[in-house]
Amino acid sequence: MSLKTFLSKIWAEIKSLFDGIPAELKTAIHIGVIITENIKSFVDSPAADILTAIIPGDLDDELKNLLRAKLPGILTELQLADNCGNLNDPSQITACAVNVLQQLGGDIKSAFFHNLSILIAKVAADGKLSWSDGAYLLEWYYQNEYKVTV
Repeated sequence: MSLKTFLSKIWAEIKSLFDGIPAELKTAIHIGVIITENIKSFVDSPAADILTAIIPGDLDDELKNLLRAKLPGILTELQLADNCGNLNDPSQITACAVNVLQQLGGDIKSAFFHNLSILIAKVAADGKLSWSDGAYLLEWYYQNEYKVTV
């Protein structure tokens, strides 16, 4: 069996898993990818209010507020905001973390974005998404749904 055939079978299994999960988890995975992609775009061209710029406007207000509250903590826990001293404002913490991301390169930056997507999806899923499921499902979604439409 070739590597391509083997990988195709794995992707087919993940698609089957993705198709069978509840709609709320599919939405959480989508949110994790979209916010991370918005952060990637923001890394290249910062705007005034980073949290408004990276969180999609079509999300429920309660979810937006939750993400605005949790995202700076996630960035801090990923140690992207360690150099930011005693910043308390969520927008400043997020901007500082984006500044650190701008300085990373290659696989390190990709790894941070991948982990960030999973953590954001977990917040959006209100804890109903495990790390391991999130890792597989987000990668499948990004490769087979998001990149196809962009």
